Amino acid sequence: MQTLFPKRLTPSAFRPFGEVLSFDPERSRLVNDGRALRFDTDTRFDRASPDGEPVLAVYRASGGPLPMRLLTFERHPLSSQTFVALSAERFLIVVAPEDRAGLPDLKRAEAFVGHRNEGINYARNLWHAPIAAIGPDGDFLMFMWESGSPEDCVFHHLLEPLVVSSFQPPAE
Repeated sequence: MQTLFPKRLTPSAFRPFGEVLSFDPERSRLVNDGRALRFDTDTRFDRASPDGEPVLAVYRASGGPLPMRLLTFERHPLSSQTFVALSAERFLIVVAPEDRAGLPDLKRAEAFVGHRNEGINYARNLWHAPIAAIGPDGDFLMFMWESGSPEDCVFHHLLEPLVVSSFQPPAE
């Protein structure tokens, strides 16, 4: 059984897997007659085909403590997928590049912990574990393109669990 130690979610650490959505006040502007701030991100959504429709959904993810045992990975060959934590205080992101057989390469898997008001945009076709809240249940806003085909979401069930432990103390 393999164990991962999660890192803090940062744009540079997550760059090989997609984008971190941040809401920087320096990049905001007043809109709606001065009643709202608009925060633009650098995120651009990727889709493989003009077919399909944009889907915006709210996920209520079951919460739980670390260590967490993961049994499933998924990927979306036709679209990037975005999650923004609405009410989850902390959430777990686990990603894995593809191995030579086209499956998740668990030896190169990485885990990250995001926080409320943060989000991620998984690169199209990236293997990742389903979104999970750390602690209490949490709500997430999700956006992606779906065509209604089996390629919208491809699953891979692990033969043995991948365990994500608590934070590893920094090396000195």
